[in-house]
Amino acid sequence: MGVSVARIRVLVVDDHRVFAESLAAALAAEPDVEVAAAGSGPAALRCLDRAAGDGRRFDVVLLDGDLDGDGVPLVAQLREGRPQLRVVVVAERDDAHRAALALQAGVWGWVAKDCSLQRLLAVVRGVLRDETHLPPALLTGVLRELTEARRHRTESEALVESLTPREREVLRCMVAGLGRKAVAERLFLSPHTVRTHMQNVLGKLGVHSTLAAVALARRAGVGPVDALAGDVVERGGQLA
Repeated sequence: MGVSVARIRVLVVDDHRVFAESLAAALAAEPDVEVAAAGSGPAALRCLDRAAGDGRRFDVVLLDGDLDGDGVPLVAQLREGRPQLRVVVVAERDDAHRAALALQAGVWGWVAKDCSLQRLLAVVRGVLRDETHLPPALLTGVLRELTEARRHRTESEALVESLTPREREVLRCMVAGLGRKAVAERLFLSPHTVRTHMQNVLGKLGVHSTLAAVALARRAGVGPVDALAGDVVERGGQLA
């Protein structure tokens, strides 16, 4: 009687059909690997949902790094509600900046499209052991990018902390894309007062436009207006 082998379920996501099918076929030749392929982000999400519905969840997604121009934004969608899923970017070229962004988005590995099958299998099995895999040539650049991003985030957080509570509320409305009138209605303020708050926010953050303020706020982790539900409260008939 044969011994059952624990199988690794892999989803290849690549819009180059020949490459995707060739890679899937090569992986499927391994006795412990089961493979499916998808040609787009929406198709991959449907595939993941169907598998979950059947009780046969995927373990690893091999994601084309250049899908739709840049596959990195898809990572968060793939991992949403799937904490066990490991995403590995399969890239046409090494790029320390994009690799760092991918790691921040939740990617566990980055490999080149022309790497050997043995290397790819080692990465697939490694990420399932909670290992992070990067090409050695990328490591220094990625660490530099992550250090720089952390520095910018720390500086941005300090600037946001310099705002008053009301100015932070106005900033969060700005992050959500609300205009001056909408902010005034949301916070029960006059448009003139909101204009003053916005000018103060820009000055304290050291920026010259709403777009720059929003970018800095996002770096600092400032959430949008939907997180404001409990922020504005009445105390003794006056707004806090």
